[in-house]
Amino acid sequence: MGCDMIQVSGMPFQLTDSSNFGNEQTIIIKAMIDAPSLYSFSSFNDLLFDINLRKEIIESAKEMSEGESEFTTFQYTQCNPEYWYLTTEGGFQLNRNKYPSDAIRDIYINSSLYAFECAMACVITFYKATLDRIGEGMFNYVFQNLYLYSWHTDVDLGLYTFYGDHFIPGDVVYFNNPEYDPSTPWYRGVNAVAMFDDDVFGHGFGIKSTEGMIQTLNETRKPESNQTAYLTSLVTRISIQNSANRSTLNPLYKQQPMIIHHNKPSISYRHYLSYLYKMFMS
Repeated sequence: MGCDMIQVSGMPFQLTDSSNFGNEQTIIIKAMIDAPSLYSFSSFNDLLFDINLRKEIIESAKEMSEGESEFTTFQYTQCNPEYWYLTTEGGFQLNRNKYPSDAIRDIYINSSLYAFECAMACVITFYKATLDRIGEGMFNYVFQNLYLYSWHTDVDLGLYTFYGDHFIPGDVVYFNNPEYDPSTPWYRGVNAVAMFDDDVFGHGFGIKSTEGMIQTLNETRKPESNQTAYLTSLVTRISIQNSANRSTLNPLYKQQPMIIHHNKPSISYRHYLSYLYKMFMS
């Protein structure tokens, strides 16, 4: 592992004692430095933005774990009707004349009114972290007409996924349970936010160690199964630009991704994308 796995403005970035970072920021930076892949930023402000966004993702995941929202399948999804319209497919459509920022925050403030599955939980966590990082004004301007369902996101969230050889705190990872019991298909896997100290947060599972998450999934396997659940190499991230660099185009005219109502809880983002590809090819 090299000491120049972070570049800022094309130059290697070194973490020194004089660097004015908090403990959690330092952990994230060290994870990037120790990674086998290069993390390149056009400016120090962009580096700082990414680190702080990851910190907010972890904080939002922790806050969700401490709340009262429940895990459920799309058939039984619940939300606060003051802010969201519950669609027949189990999605949350932002109500008219409601601010996106207030609606996202309500999922945390009135968490007992909400129930959703783990992919949706990760998306909510990403939105909450972004809101806390860019502020209400910019968030409400960029993320108008929010719709929450599985891995569907606004294009400006910059969601992407890949097979990686490492992950950084603030990423979402996927645990696969290949021999899940068909009577409980929501245990086919879990999308989990990578926290600190090898912990992960999966909605409905809470915060566990990586091994603890695998052990919990193994307890849900079908009878006489012999293949263990495992942590895959799938990594899912968001790519939010610093608000100062954001486009000033009217968000109402941006092209949003198609919505795929698949009714399968606990699938990875890559699995969700496979439905999109099939739709395009048909």
